[in-house]
Amino acid sequence: MPKYSLVIPVYNEESTIPELYHRVSTVMDGLDDTSEAIFINDGSQDRTLQLLRELHDRDERVVYLSLARNFGHQIAVTAGLNYIRGKAIVILDADLQDPPELIPELIALWRQGYHVVYAQRTKRVRESWFKRLCAYAFYRILKQLANVDIPTDTGDFCLLDRQVVDLLNQMPERNRYLRGLRSWVGFNQIAFKFERDSRFAGEVKYTFAKSFALAINGLVSFSSVPLRLSTYLGLFSAVVAILMAILVLYWRIFTPHSTLTGFATIAIAIFFLGAVQLISIGILGEYIGRIYEEVKNRPLYTLSEVGHQKPRSSQPPDRSRSSS
Repeated sequence: MPKYSLVIPVYNEESTIPELYHRVSTVMDGLDDTSEAIFINDGSQDRTLQLLRELHDRDERVVYLSLARNFGHQIAVTAGLNYIRGKAIVILDADLQDPPELIPELIALWRQGYHVVYAQRTKRVRESWFKRLCAYAFYRILKQLANVDIPTDTGDFCLLDRQVVDLLNQMPERNRYLRGLRSWVGFNQIAFKFERDSRFAGEVKYTFAKSFALAINGLVSFSSVPLRLSTYLGLFSAVVAILMAILVLYWRIFTPHSTLTGFATIAIAIFFLGAVQLISIGILGEYIGRIYEEVKNRPLYTLSEVGHQKPRSSQPPDRSRSSS
């Protein structure tokens, strides 16, 4: 049984896999005990799966899972966590923005007794000012609104103790935000600061739309404040309506010919109340949609291939760590 496990989700990364394997294998060669690298092919449409098969044939430490379609980054990581065997588990992205060479330093902190060692970015190389601004704002808003302490400027790059992974695998929720879940479980946690590199090759997989969806998922999964926001908007609109009624009565008495008491005032009030209602319905819909996803009770993912063997089912071999 390997002592260290690396979980690496990949999606259309044929241009980065050779360099990724070279750097990851070099790190594994230098570790003090046995290790494995689990690549999760998240429905890639290029030569990614073929390259993983070749690596598996060449290096017995390389294991790969191939999802039957694209299920998303968080689900791909979850699939890897279901199958790992190590005592210390490192999650990193395949684009080499998370330097594999930092893994020994994460392990050193784990040996000191920390159950979660999360990498905290101090600098983002070659990212637009708009993306940096959005990320900065999101993490701080989430930290203020979430019901758990989610560290700022952290991604999925981290080391998890086996005990933490076992708890994460027992959580059945489908809209997963792993950065929040690893904070929710507790235990001894520590930040490891690093400068995030730029993508080695290929196109950015986390577009603005995907990043925004992940941000909404994290906010809704760990905060009920948006639900209260609709209540506050309703109270605010009620106060505005009362003030408008007083103003209209005043204008009717003292300025009866003013245009402010006509169609424009009514139209503004209608549009304002309509906006409040739509915002409230949208917020409520986000939470109801998650309830709908949970009650369907479908598996988190389906597998088409594990290593070179077809799986018997879409579930991990250990039923105590089932994805469904």
